[in-house]
Amino acid sequence: MFDYETLKLVWWVLIGVLLIGFALTDGFDMGAMALMPFVGRTDSERRVAINTIAPHWDGNQVWFITAGGALFAAWPMVYAVAFSGLYWAMLLVLFALFCRPVGFDYRSKLENTRWRSAWDWALFVGGAVPALVFGVAFGNLFLGLPFQLDDMMRSSYHGSFFALLNPFALVCGVASLSMLSAHGGAWLMMRTEGDLADRSRNATLLCAVAFLAAFLLAGAWLMHGITGMSLAAAVDTGAALNPLHKQVIADNAGWLNNYSRYPITICAPLLTILGAMLAILASLARRGGLSFIGSSLMITGSICTAGFALFPFVFPSSLDAASSLTVWDAVSSQKTLGIMFVVACIFVPIILIYTLWGYVKMWGKLNDDSIAANPHGLY
Repeated sequence: MFDYETLKLVWWVLIGVLLIGFALTDGFDMGAMALMPFVGRTDSERRVAINTIAPHWDGNQVWFITAGGALFAAWPMVYAVAFSGLYWAMLLVLFALFCRPVGFDYRSKLENTRWRSAWDWALFVGGAVPALVFGVAFGNLFLGLPFQLDDMMRSSYHGSFFALLNPFALVCGVASLSMLSAHGGAWLMMRTEGDLADRSRNATLLCAVAFLAAFLLAGAWLMHGITGMSLAAAVDTGAALNPLHKQVIADNAGWLNNYSRYPITICAPLLTILGAMLAILASLARRGGLSFIGSSLMITGSICTAGFALFPFVFPSSLDAASSLTVWDAVSSQKTLGIMFVVACIFVPIILIYTLWGYVKMWGKLNDDSIAANPHGLY
């Protein structure tokens, strides 16, 4: 089995993989529903959009649940601080996600225009709000969260929900929302035909351009307007897990240090930009599959960009720099990480296999005729 330091790095990578898996799969669900009220002009078109994700959305949620469980088991202190300090933001995401299963099940039960329109906007909330909040949360990580640890390792949070909605975090939120909306639009391009596919193409193009602008703006802001953090000295990765035993300093280049120290990491932002450009060009060429590949690349690149910039920090503190949680001191025991690694090696491939199997078996384009042929069996 790996040594403790290696296991810490392995779990940093695995949690990143789970977040990317969640963004790639559940991301197009949320993006498609965020666009659905705008690209679907008729009731039939909106039902087509809904049924492109109907066989997959609940399976895609597994990535979200797995990522949350892995965070709890691998980084218990991060889980505790995040879920206590960001309680209202988490509740907002949770209640927004409630709109999806309820909206899918009830939306077409009544042939009433106002009823269906109300559920359409509920599905929009279920897609757009989590996508926005996730980006806002990532943006606040670069600014630091207002928490601190006492001598007993108890955290106290001194911020508010509205303080999270600062300008930089909102730019990150716009980047996240436009990124997942472009991903959802590319999905609809692949799975639909006619006017709905054309409007989805236009939406994908617009959202990809918006993402690229927001991503570049956030990057420039991070370089020139935000003070980062750095470890003042090397950390003993095998020492007792106590976040207060390290020294953290404010560093104007803190969030960019890894890009100069490890030049290979520059591939992440480059991949993001190239993916966005591919999504834009493929949309112009009406190539839904290529556009989806482009949006997938920009999602993967953007999450890696944030992860590489923050490393080794995973939950920085703006009140007490020493309380900031890192890959080295916010983790579980070596035995726990080792057992979980074995479990992940078994079950993550299983999740991948049945997810891909579901896509293969249920693949195909949908149109108005598909809905008319099965009005009661589809959402």
